[in-house]
Amino acid sequence: MNHVMVVDLGYGDAGKGTVVDWLCASRPVHTVVRFNGGAQAAHNVVLRDGRHHTFAQFGAGTFRPGVRTHLSRYVVVDPLALAAEAHHLAAVGVPDALDRLTVEGEALLATPYHRAANRAREIARGADRHGSCGLGVGEAVAYGLAHPDEAPRVADCRRPAVLRRRLTALRDRLTAELGPLDAPPVEDCLPAYAGFAGRVAIVDRTWLAGALRAGTCVFEGAQGVLLDEWHGFHPYTTWSTTTFANAETLLAEAGLAGTAQRLGVLRVTTTRHGPGPLVTEDRTLAFTDPRNPTNPWQGRFRFGHFDAVAHRYALDVVGGVDGLALTHLDLAGPALRICRRYDNLNRLAPGPAGDLNRQAALTACLLAARPVYDGPPADWPAAVAAELAAPVLLTSHGPTAEEKEGALVNAFCIGRAPC
Repeated sequence: MNHVMVVDLGYGDAGKGTVVDWLCASRPVHTVVRFNGGAQAAHNVVLRDGRHHTFAQFGAGTFRPGVRTHLSRYVVVDPLALAAEAHHLAAVGVPDALDRLTVEGEALLATPYHRAANRAREIARGADRHGSCGLGVGEAVAYGLAHPDEAPRVADCRRPAVLRRRLTALRDRLTAELGPLDAPPVEDCLPAYAGFAGRVAIVDRTWLAGALRAGTCVFEGAQGVLLDEWHGFHPYTTWSTTTFANAETLLAEAGLAGTAQRLGVLRVTTTRHGPGPLVTEDRTLAFTDPRNPTNPWQGRFRFGHFDAVAHRYALDVVGGVDGLALTHLDLAGPALRICRRYDNLNRLAPGPAGDLNRQAALTACLLAARPVYDGPPADWPAAVAAELAAPVLLTSHGPTAEEKEGALVNAFCIGRAPC
């Protein structure tokens, strides 16, 4: 099967959702596999008829009939948010999203206690906020690392006594650390989790291997490589591996290591939601993004000129791609420039995973860096391909599948002879 992995090579919000939707519209797809992040993902898909959905946990191919979603163990699953998302999908003409969903039982649960703790910590940081989405995903991961045998997991939703014990321990630990939490009693949460377990197919690791052999699968990443938990610019990062690594692990477990093609997604503008380095930020750029408004947790959605230095770093981190999808080309104009180097710095070198002190030092360097600009290129896809040494195979001039074009005529022949 010609499987594809889709990863954002920026700070997120580059258009992964619209690219995944296009892939699923271009050829029959069996399953969209989510392999990191959680309910804080916000992948917008707009159909030609105007219907719109912001995909958080469901795969961004769900508008396409028959395309399944699989939440792997690397996703932090929020059943309460999932129910709300399914409700909205039903309202926009997709009543069977839950019927097409499988969830791996080992996946961590994000609960109201994680969410409340996440928000309490972010508020306590004051002016030094990290830009969290406030949905408890990182809190769930941190708790899972600290208490791996006691952290609530998806499979526990089928075991009410176990889930009650684990939720109670979670609530008590977080309350002891942070004080009273703005979250409901455990007993009030249990019916919703039991309803989730009765409605959704909870599976083990073997399910995905069968799906990968049954048809084409698209692996949909969340957030961006520049926010990666180990290679992003600490502390303004996510508690998630945003590279291809988790997807590659899932493929290897199915005996299909190295068989999927790598597609990196970039905006023609470099953007960031919330605080942290954005070397090319330019507040004079007259851009807005109605689907990424300022919010109390992430803060302002920021725009910058195309940052080839940062995106080369992302490519080095992931080990390269087979092709690029360049989105938001409708914003390209005389005001938008390209940054090929910083003052006294041409390239950022990735370090070993786990060295957060090194990443924090890199963050300090970037916060002080000054971009050197060249004028707007006559041909943006050609300029981006040249700077990043990777072919631009798909371009997007708008949010719908019909506004995509480029060499990627067959979505699953990246880097190969025509299928």
